[in-house]
Amino acid sequence: MLRLFVGIGFPPELKLRLSLLCSGVPGARWVDPGNFHLTVRFIGEIGEDVAADIDDALSRLRARRFTLQLAGTGVFGGDKPHSLWAGVERTPELLGLRDKVEQSLIRAGLPPEPRKFAPHVTLARLRNPPLDKLHEFLVAHAQFRAEPLPVEGFSLIASFQTKAGSVYEGQAEYPLMH
Repeated sequence: MLRLFVGIGFPPELKLRLSLLCSGVPGARWVDPGNFHLTVRFIGEIGEDVAADIDDALSRLRARRFTLQLAGTGVFGGDKPHSLWAGVERTPELLGLRDKVEQSLIRAGLPPEPRKFAPHVTLARLRNPPLDKLHEFLVAHAQFRAEPLPVEGFSLIASFQTKAGSVYEGQAEYPLMH
C-alpha cells in the first residue's frame, strides 16, 4: 500500500523563507522545511495497481504553467486550532489544475474529494497551543508574502510515516505546458 498525494514542490529559497516563520508558538510541532509543499489533492492509501492507473491518468493531463502566490498565515480548527499554515492565493490557474487533477483521479477510479479545496502550506501541527502566542504569531505574519513562484509541473508524492515524522518521496513528475 502507498499513501499518496498530488502536490507542487518548492525550491530551496522558498522553503528557507517559510522556515523563517517557524517559531514563537510554544508546543507547535513545526514541519521540516524539506517537507514544505502545496497539496493539490490528497489521495490516501492505495494499492500499487491503482497507483499505476493514477500515474497513467495524470500523465495525460494538459494544463498551462502558472504562478503561485503565497501570502498570509492562518489556522485550521477554529477555537481549537490544530494546524498553522501559510496561505496560497486561489487563482483561476491553480483551481483549474486542481479540477483537472480531480477529474483525472475520478477517471482512474477514485471517489470524488468531498472536502473544499483550501490551498495552503502547513507550517505546524498544534495541540492546545497558548492562544495568546498563536494570536501574536498570526498578527506578526499577517503581511507575509513570498516571491511569486513559477509552477512548471506537479508531482505524485508518497508519504511514509516514521518516528521522526513524515518523509515524502516523489513518485512521478508531470510537466505543465508553456
